[in-house]
Amino acid sequence: MNSLGKKDDWPGFEIGITEDEFNSIDQIIQTVHHRNSWFTENYVRMAFASWGELLTEQNLKNWIASYSVKDCEHKIGIIMAGNLPLVGFHDLVSVILANQRALVKMSSDDNLLMPALLNVLYAHCPDLKNRIALVDVLEDYDAVIATGSNNSSRYFEAYFGHVPHIIRKNRTSIGIVKKNTTDKELKSLGKDIFSYYGLGCRNVTKVFFEQGFELDRFFSAIYDYNGVVNMNKYANNYDYHKALFLMNKEEFLDNGFLLLKESEDDFSPVGVLNYEYYSSQEELNLKIENRKGHTQCIVSAGDVPFGKSQHPQMTDYADGVDTLKFLTELN
Repeated sequence: MNSLGKKDDWPGFEIGITEDEFNSIDQIIQTVHHRNSWFTENYVRMAFASWGELLTEQNLKNWIASYSVKDCEHKIGIIMAGNLPLVGFHDLVSVILANQRALVKMSSDDNLLMPALLNVLYAHCPDLKNRIALVDVLEDYDAVIATGSNNSSRYFEAYFGHVPHIIRKNRTSIGIVKKNTTDKELKSLGKDIFSYYGLGCRNVTKVFFEQGFELDRFFSAIYDYNGVVNMNKYANNYDYHKALFLMNKEEFLDNGFLLLKESEDDFSPVGVLNYEYYSSQEELNLKIENRKGHTQCIVSAGDVPFGKSQHPQMTDYADGVDTLKFLTELN
């Protein structure tokens, strides 16, 4: 996966797949944006590279070591989101490592990459064919992992409430910038804001600036991300919300590719970044505490490092719910 993420040529059989298999996935990576225009080649490769770094034998052994995996198999329904490339892959890997069977309902927004990846896995681990099924409708399941929105979660609860389940709702991430935050850290924060065009729950959509911080420093640091506006869908969102703010006579700041709006809301649309000022650590701590229910991660000098929000470890479970614990403790 590292080679695919880096846009390398086929490096040889040492990666475990043939040149034809490698090229077939590479072709999908280059063309998947025709199906979902948010899945631009650079961000699809970024997803593959991230997984390539994580999926080492030692990482997997370390991850599973603290769990007691049972011999029995359950059928686990997985309803995947489609906001980011391969966003449901962590759930699938968890089910396989927990010695369970996966019934995967893919999102229509991301239904090309997963089958291509699985075909390669099947060629080298034929037994996985009996452990993974891609389905249109979930039936005959023992437990469910479903990822969606606050709205869809109500339907998931009603439909899957009779079996053990993990149901994920809307979440987002926040950044904390102090007056002594360096320009390098501010530039890295741009990755947390703009990677995948801000569509992920680990993308920063709200920043808390320490009172007295000069916003011009932030604008200067993120300027290199200005090319994001060349993507049509991003540009459409940016233009739409700018027009909306102007018509409603709402105050905002604009650098030509990102709108900054002072707001208590943590969820901001594509092309917009909400922000607040804080005057003391106590005030900031209270604001963070009040947001625990919908905060996926916090990007700061003392939490998730700047620039690393979209590079979680295997143990960085979505919504803070330990997926492997859930799977290995099923009766």
